[in-house]
Parts: sequence; C-alpha cells; structure tokens
Amino acid sequence: MAALMLVVIGSLVGLLVGAIAGQAVTGVLAGGLFVVAGIVMRDSWRGQNLMGWLRGPLDEPAPRHAGFWGELSYRTEKALRTREAQARQERDRLAQFLSAIEASPNGVLMLDADDQIDWCNSVAAEHFGLDPERDRRQRVTNLVRSPAFVAHLQAGQYDDAVTFAGPLGRTTLSVLVRPYGEGMKLVLTQDITERERTEAMRRDFVANVSHEIRTPLTVVAGFIETLSTLRLSEPERQRVLALMAQQTDRMQALVGDLLTLAKLEGSPNPAADGWLSMAAVMKRASSDAITLSAGRHPIEVSGGEDAELAGSEPELHSAIANLLHNAVRYTPDGGRIQMRWQWRADGGAELVVIDSGIGIAREHLPRLTERFYRVDGSRSRDTGGTGLGLAIVKHVAHRHGGEIVIQSEPGKGSTFKLQFPAWRLRRRELADKPVAA
Repeated sequence: MAALMLVVIGSLVGLLVGAIAGQAVTGVLAGGLFVVAGIVMRDSWRGQNLMGWLRGPLDEPAPRHAGFWGELSYRTEKALRTREAQARQERDRLAQFLSAIEASPNGVLMLDADDQIDWCNSVAAEHFGLDPERDRRQRVTNLVRSPAFVAHLQAGQYDDAVTFAGPLGRTTLSVLVRPYGEGMKLVLTQDITERERTEAMRRDFVANVSHEIRTPLTVVAGFIETLSTLRLSEPERQRVLALMAQQTDRMQALVGDLLTLAKLEGSPNPAADGWLSMAAVMKRASSDAITLSAGRHPIEVSGGEDAELAGSEPELHSAIANLLHNAVRYTPDGGRIQMRWQWRADGGAELVVIDSGIGIAREHLPRLTERFYRVDGSRSRDTGGTGLGLAIVKHVAHRHGGEIVIQSEPGKGSTFKLQFPAWRLRRRELADKPVAA
C-alpha cells in the first residue's frame, strides 16, 4: 500500500511537471517509472543486505528494515535463533548422555553398520586396548583380534554374552552385543576378572574342605570297620582308638577354624574403643605355646607392658596363638622361639614372632595366607595343621587396620610380623621400678 501511494504521488508530480512542459502524459509515466525504479532499488538493497547477513557468521542481529524485508528479516532471524537453541540443547543433552556413559563402570562401544567404531568410552578403550580418538572409524575386528569376540560378532546371534581374555591376558571380559538402528551395534563390556577369581576361590575352597574332611572320615570309617569285623588284642585296640581320636581332633580343629573364618568375615570390625593390654594377650598365647611345646623349645617373650590396643581379645589371641603354634610345629626340638612387641617411629607397632625352624622358600611366601595353601601338604598334616591358620591371622590383622609381613629363608627360620596402625594403639606410662637397696 505504501509503495502504491508513492507511485501515485510520483505520477502526480510527473503530471505537474509534464503539464508545465506541455507533456502531461509523458510526465505521468516518467514520474511513476522513477518512483517504481526507486522502490525496486530500495528493495534490492534491502534484499542484498539480508543475503549478506545470511552469508555471514550470523553473530550480529539481522538487518532492521520496514515493510516486507523487515518482516522477512525478523522471521528469518527468529527461525535461525530457534533452530540454534534447539541444536544447542541437543548437543548439551548428547554431551550429558556421553558423560553419563563415560562415568559408567562398564565399557560402551558403538559400531556402525560396517562394524567401524563410532565412539567408545574410556572403560571400553581400556578393556580392548583402544585409543578413543585414533581408532575411531576403524573396523573393530582389525583391532580386537580375540577369536571368540570376532566369531561372536560375525555370527549375528547376540542373545548371550561372550567371555574371553583381555588384550594382555591379565583380565577376563564379558561382552554383550545389542543391535540397534540400521545395522548398528552397541557393545557392552564388563571386567569379570575379580568375579572369576572369587568363583575359582569358592570352588577351590569347597573342594579343599571336602578333601580335608573326607580324609579323616575315611580313616575313622576304616577303623570302625576294623573294630567291628576283626578281633584285636588290647594294645591293637588302644592304638586304633588313639588314631581315631587323632583324626577326630583334626576334624574338630578344621571345623573350628572354618567357623572362626566365617565369623571374621561376617561380623563388623572390632570397635576402636575397647582397649586391651597386649602384655596380657601375649602372656596367654605364650602359655598355650609352652603347653604345646612341652619343654622342647625355649620360648622368650618381651615387650608389650606399655602397650594397649583397641580391638577384640579373642581375635588377637587366636592370631598370635596361630603364629606361635606354627613356630612350635616347624621348629626342631631345641630350636629357639621369640615373641616381642616393638614400637615404630610412626606411632604404630608390631608383634614379632621369630623361630629358628626349617624356613620357607621365597616363592611360597606370597601365598602362605591363602586358605589351605601348604608348602608341603604331608608335612603340614603330620604336624596337625589345618591350612587355615595364617588365613585367620591375615583376617584378624586386616580387621584391626594392620597387616601381616612374612620373612623367611630355608634353613634360617622365619619371622612373622603383625603390624598395627597408630590409631589402634595407645602407650601408657609404666610405674618406675624401685631401686634395690
């Protein structure tokens, strides 16, 4: 409407000028055409201005014009800004989603229709030995060469997970593949090394317990059959009964140690406010060891008079008694056994049991605290051991915030240290001893 008015005004002006010049019609046409040309040039400039803005980075506001081009500029800018906001929101949501996947304890690998890597989180990269950036767009079967994984991926049957060793053979991976989209795949990985190790330990534990109990039961059953079918002299009968009692004691010791382990694993750690005199605990444990030794070994006890430890007296007695009993069992008659308490510079302390026994080879030391691990199975059974003593000691040490340290060499005896942290200990002042006259 405004443009039409301008044309009419231009025509009238042209008419007036033409009338003066005697060319009224020509004046009307010239005036109208002049105005139309001005309008076309103005709109062309506005259009070019808008196109120039659209070709640029769009950082500045759109050109502000009146009329059609102004409305077009406004609506175009509004549509672009809305699209940018939506795209920004989508990018933020995608970044949050990928961040959540990155925080997952499991691995996530995205493959395209050609089994090329679209994206993977750091856990999947660690599991498969990949580089998340360098290996992108690479075919996964060229990088993960496990035959089990390649066969599973190519088979197309993804109902069950596949298990195989990691790239360096140090881990066991469970991998689940799920198709999605147009031929794409989501690969989920989980490190089940610890679970497999725990399951293996459980199987070994059940097998070991079954074996340890079956052996004395077989012996007892055989003796019972002997007593019921054969006429034995009194000395023979007494010998059979003594052997039966020995095997029964062995089973009772095994069951007792198993119950002790179960209690240690199933109960909360000892409170840190129940203070015990270590001298009293050491004295009680050493008395048991002296009884077991029956005078065959000199047993020396020193230190601990000024030490108090926050913990469980039965657990500590069990751990110390196990160490002393092992020393008695594996030290030849006349060998020396020492138990001493010594403070450390950091405020902690350690209870040390030293024997002059047969010693242990270096390769066995890391496994001594495993359940039923024996350096020499026949020798351990001959001495009455259950194979659980050092496992109990380790659990007790850990429950009191400490650890067990073992040092030994064949033919040079062994040293066992129960180390306790400063926060479990307190040191009390000893009364001065009176000076003899």
